[in-house]
Amino acid sequence: MPILKLTSVSKIESGRKLLQNINWEVSSNENWVVLGPNGSGKTSLLNIASLNLHPSKGEVKIIDHVLGKTDLRLLKPKIGFMSTSLNYKFRFNIKTIEVVVTAITGAIEPWWDTFTPSNWERAHQLLENMGCGKKSDQLFGTLSTGEKQRVLLARALMPEPEILFLDEPTSGLDLRGREELLIALSNLVNEKKSPPMILVTHHLEEIPVGFGHLLLLKNGETVALGKMQEIMTSENISECFSLNASVNNNAGRWSINILKSEHE
Repeated sequence: MPILKLTSVSKIESGRKLLQNINWEVSSNENWVVLGPNGSGKTSLLNIASLNLHPSKGEVKIIDHVLGKTDLRLLKPKIGFMSTSLNYKFRFNIKTIEVVVTAITGAIEPWWDTFTPSNWERAHQLLENMGCGKKSDQLFGTLSTGEKQRVLLARALMPEPEILFLDEPTSGLDLRGREELLIALSNLVNEKKSPPMILVTHHLEEIPVGFGHLLLLKNGETVALGKMQEIMTSENISECFSLNASVNNNAGRWSINILKSEHE
């Protein structure tokens, strides 16, 4: 039984086709990467799959609930979502651990809720897992961009979601920040209690080690989807990004080389 299933999903806005006839299943033991160029429909797909956007047609089923036929207020806590846009929703002087623990209620301030000792303990443990345990009492606004991203990942995991969506989590990070976050994500893959993850990116180098499935998007349509090792080919990437490319894998990390055309 898939934890996420999209059937003939399309999205049209202002007469423009953002997505067209997407069929996709994610099982509870799978971690997926959605890869494609800018404007390929990745963000629209992620927002529809995470119930933040309704499709123009087609069916979305997640955690045994069909979009449009269920109470989203009951379902939302089971769906984790991480995006760099969350950085700007928190005040500068909120404590780092408060950013994490408030995910229990979905709030951005700790003032209105009471949290149990076990809530605080879990928040601190998640920060430890992200390499930010010593930053618990530090002001969130004083953290580096990479640290903030790992804190937001801890926040997304705080309510123990059944599925986790990651919207370009390494966007805007320097090399060190990117690598530290990718290591944290790879570690999550190896944890038995981790939820299935769906990560959106447009860079091969930003795919964490251990993500085993790939969906390639171009112009709102599926180029290919399936197991990473079968789909991540030079031919598929060249078609998806409209270039002549060679794809390589070194110790589980992907990279790309652009090849000269015969006419150059």
